[in-house]
Amino acid sequence: MLVEKTVNQFISELASDSPAPGGGSTAALAGTLAGALTAMVCSLTVKSAKYAEVHGATLVILDKARGLTEKLSACIDEDTQAFNAVMAAFKLPKDSEEQKAVRTAAVQEATKKATLLPLKVAELCLELMALADKALTIGNINAASDAAVAGLLAHAGLKGALYNVRINLPGIKDTGFVEDIKRRMVVLYEQADALSKRLEDNADGKIT
Repeated sequence: MLVEKTVNQFISELASDSPAPGGGSTAALAGTLAGALTAMVCSLTVKSAKYAEVHGATLVILDKARGLTEKLSACIDEDTQAFNAVMAAFKLPKDSEEQKAVRTAAVQEATKKATLLPLKVAELCLELMALADKALTIGNINAASDAAVAGLLAHAGLKGALYNVRINLPGIKDTGFVEDIKRRMVVLYEQADALSKRLEDNADGKIT
């Protein structure tokens, strides 16, 4: 599993000529790191008596950040598995009309799954952007830069995941599915842009 590799091992595999892991797993990793950083900021906040008034609210953020980190960590391997499933479908035999039909159906189904996975990553990253902003707002000021980095990583993970969604859409014949995904992406982009602006403004106000 990718998540069980050392950092150097993961980097080496990512830099190899193998198409997977690729951008999708990397986007999920960015989100995972964002979640871990957000959790760290929260932990440093609840550890300090100076922030006793926000300990309760911070613990809520901490719990959510840990949950999102776990989900995104699982997506690192799931994205590569989804890509491999698409490749396996393309390798199915196509000598007869029946085989061609089976292969086409398998490719379509695998491509849909490979599209929904990064869309899920993007949605999780959006949640993390909001949590990072909250942690930045009420958290330990000494960890403000960490919260800001968490927000940036979550935004990068979101946009990277959506690139992986978009590259799959032309190969999907189900127009209803494609239009639904496009509508969901529009909402994600709009919300992410607004959150990113708010988080950067917040960071600029906290970090002088």
